[in-house]
Amino acid sequence: MTERTEVPTPVRVGTWDPLRRPAFRALWIANATSQLGTWMQTVGAQWFLTERDASATLIAMVQTATSLPVLLLALPVGVLADLVDRRRILLVASAAACLVAVLMTVLTGADLLSPCGLLALTALLGTTQAVMMPTWQAVQPDLVPRAELPAAAALGGISINAGRAIGPAIGGVLVAAGGPEWVFGLNAVSFVLVTVAVRWVPRTDPIRREVERVGAAMRVGLGYVRNAPVFRRILLRALFWSAPATALWALLPVVAAQRLDLGSGGYGLLLGALGIGAVAGAVFLGRVDLRGRPNRLIAGSSLLYAAVLALLAVTRSPWLAGVALLLAGGCWLAVLSTLNALAQLVVPGWVRARGLAAYMVVFFAGQSLGGVLWGVVADLSSLPVALLLSAGLLAAAGLSVTRWGLHDIGAVDPTPSPPIWPEPNLVLHADPDAGPVMVMTEYTVAPERAGEFVAAMSKVARSRQRTGGRSWSLFQDGALPTRFVETYLVPSWSEHLRQHSERLTVTDVRLEQAATALTSAPPVVSHLFVPDSPEPG
Repeated sequence: MTERTEVPTPVRVGTWDPLRRPAFRALWIANATSQLGTWMQTVGAQWFLTERDASATLIAMVQTATSLPVLLLALPVGVLADLVDRRRILLVASAAACLVAVLMTVLTGADLLSPCGLLALTALLGTTQAVMMPTWQAVQPDLVPRAELPAAAALGGISINAGRAIGPAIGGVLVAAGGPEWVFGLNAVSFVLVTVAVRWVPRTDPIRREVERVGAAMRVGLGYVRNAPVFRRILLRALFWSAPATALWALLPVVAAQRLDLGSGGYGLLLGALGIGAVAGAVFLGRVDLRGRPNRLIAGSSLLYAAVLALLAVTRSPWLAGVALLLAGGCWLAVLSTLNALAQLVVPGWVRARGLAAYMVVFFAGQSLGGVLWGVVADLSSLPVALLLSAGLLAAAGLSVTRWGLHDIGAVDPTPSPPIWPEPNLVLHADPDAGPVMVMTEYTVAPERAGEFVAAMSKVARSRQRTGGRSWSLFQDGALPTRFVETYLVPSWSEHLRQHSERLTVTDVRLEQAATALTSAPPVVSHLFVPDSPEPG
């Protein structure tokens, strides 16, 4: 584990600095409004089920219905967002969300909505969120400079948790006064504002991107994730956090009703305490570098959050629970802001939507599966047992940073590199779809540098595979030990040309240069194609 994780920036960036950018500001305000409506809707949905004496499992499935579509759709949407105009995706998804919210309002007002129907419509809303979330994450680095990405991620957390702070309280009051249909209707209005604000998003040019096939783009995106150790560790920490921590969100309405004897308004205030704690934590964390000691921050937040879960399992005091939830909200925001900022900082632009979609899949897998798991545990045993078990798992996850902590991102620079590979000099006519193609590079290495060279090439291997290569190998000539041969396959000639023109980052170039600096002569590159089959005689 490397504890120190820093990315040097020439100027100190404040939490609120990204709001000086008009496009980011417009979208942030719209997103904050949408989050307000979403959390009001969540209160309405969960209390709708609570009033109908639904089981803890069914109530917890509201969380699952919201997050499961992200688990199923985020990766395909991430591919789409890397290939076509992201602005258009956001417009269609926000308009669809508005229509679903309107339908939920009408059916609830006419008393035609059943618990299963509510969960189905909630899943449809979750589907629109599954389309918007990775696309919004991919757009964000286009709206602010790289130095402001951590602050932008923190502001994203503030918008979500401001909604949690205000939305549940307002939602609880409106549900008590007029019924769930009121909050469902206001949620529909919030999506109208999002649709208007999306017009600030800059258009992306889909012409160059559309030549890349969807299936190939998906495989390359997954290949990037498999061969990016720094990013994979971020995914691991997201899973270790979300699976046990989601017990609080999934079971809080049951805690409010069964343990604290609160109504819908009191439940809204509990969620408000969570949100207020998160917003306060974001403001405080804006004064420090969230990337400076991420492992300590995640371990400490996990232990404090676990203590809150344990406290809710034993207390019957609404006031004590409210104070504890303030602390839990701050911990939730600290972990999510840190992981989200680090993910955006390490993923290169050419695979950004796919990489961030993978992050969301992992996080929401923990949320959706955890929501059902903790509801089932509460039904089969008891609510205190479910909360104590989740607290124990979260504490263990926090302590695991000593073995599976976040890696240092200081050496990762995902900035696109100018093309450094010479243009291939081919005699054969290469069809763009021809493949597979073997790329073979010959190196001359002095015997005393052979060990260093092999170690350096192990890092180059990951670079080749991150950018689309597969079946990488390195061989040493038995008759001429100074001769090393690197080989790897690419699925098609067009895939290799993308390696040349758009996929290499500054980090990839540094790794390659570190290896070639150990050679005694310039590398010799060959491109080997599958020969055409002869015509049958």
